[in-house]
Amino acid sequence: MFSATQLSGRAKRAGGQPISRLMTLALADPTLISLAAGFVDQQTLPVEITAQAMEQVLSDPAEARATLQYGTTLGDARLRQQVLDRLRHADGNPEAERKLSIDQVVLTAGSNQLLYLVADALLDPGDIVLCATPTYFVFLGVLDNLSARAWGIATDAEGIIPAAIDEQLRHLERRGELGRVKAIYVTSYFDNPTSVTLSAPRRAELVKLVERWSRTSKIYLIEDAAYRPLRYAGDDLPSLRSYDTTGETVIAAETFSKSFAPGIRVGWGILPPALVEPVASLKGNFDFGSPHLNQRLMSAVLEMGLLEEHIARLKSGYQRKLAAMLAAADAFLTDIPGVHWRHPSGGLYVWLVLPPGLNAGMEGALWKRALAEHVMYVPGEFCFASKGHPVERNTMRLSFGVQQPDRIHDGIEALSRAIRQVLADGG
Repeated sequence: MFSATQLSGRAKRAGGQPISRLMTLALADPTLISLAAGFVDQQTLPVEITAQAMEQVLSDPAEARATLQYGTTLGDARLRQQVLDRLRHADGNPEAERKLSIDQVVLTAGSNQLLYLVADALLDPGDIVLCATPTYFVFLGVLDNLSARAWGIATDAEGIIPAAIDEQLRHLERRGELGRVKAIYVTSYFDNPTSVTLSAPRRAELVKLVERWSRTSKIYLIEDAAYRPLRYAGDDLPSLRSYDTTGETVIAAETFSKSFAPGIRVGWGILPPALVEPVASLKGNFDFGSPHLNQRLMSAVLEMGLLEEHIARLKSGYQRKLAAMLAAADAFLTDIPGVHWRHPSGGLYVWLVLPPGLNAGMEGALWKRALAEHVMYVPGEFCFASKGHPVERNTMRLSFGVQQPDRIHDGIEALSRAIRQVLADGG
């Protein structure tokens, strides 16, 4: 008789992540209107563009063979240069970015891999990362898997509040734990889950704050800019990276998953010099280079000028879906006391706040009632760190990315019925 397999603590912590549970539920019931999935619109996936670019990549036999060979750990040099050039152009070519080298750019299998590699390079068990409240729940899972501690920091309509970060760092300094703080994580454009964008004044202030607090031990600022291309109103803002004049503070993470196609799985990071070698070494242990063919494909898409026209079509479709969700919210939720939501200018999500005391979690009555109405959302409680700012269980993330406008309308109507029924039953 065989004894039970003894799994590592990390493998045990990796189990039961919210994203897996939500996807399983969605796939189990095809009639379900999922306002939970953060996927891109199936109908907008760039089939024709990808075929054009792939034909270009494979048209020359010698180049095709090189493409089908292993690449380097940091990734294809041509795409790394293109990524760097695009960042400089988007930010107005600031002095801080003109100093960058492609040696600081690493290509990864989506931005999530970059976030994991950075966290693995920086964090020992018990170390601390300050995060906006609420924040990207998959990254919270990464931190938990590494036995790090996530501390939630208060936010408002302009994003994470620098004064609240300063207060938390003072608190940790008094506790003798300032040296355990290794990073501050911010989704700087149309964040997941609230679609809030960090305001322009706070960007410069945040970089200076992190530099000031790095006086005894280094604190990094992780900028997750996955949703930057998905702006539907207003002007673009320079990245946090553009304010890092020393080049030693901001870790930039971005991806083509939301702006082009998640199935290609090409993301990237721009790292401070001190982190390039450790991140590359860890990556070498994982894969010694993300898929080379995918990188050459994305390079061809950029070289042929195909990405921008695709993003324009993508944004047009998402604008209609966002308008449908907001119109449905106005029609079905406005008259429910205590229910309110933000009107985002980009991204894929609407953050819904319910009356105090109404639990939107998977153990609450609303979750069960919503499933009975054949609609699903992401419970907001998943997006809160376990320490710091308290968890707000009367919240939910709604995504308009996957569903068509009529299904979004029907989903919000079904959700409103579920909310009303639970409130009528006493919450």
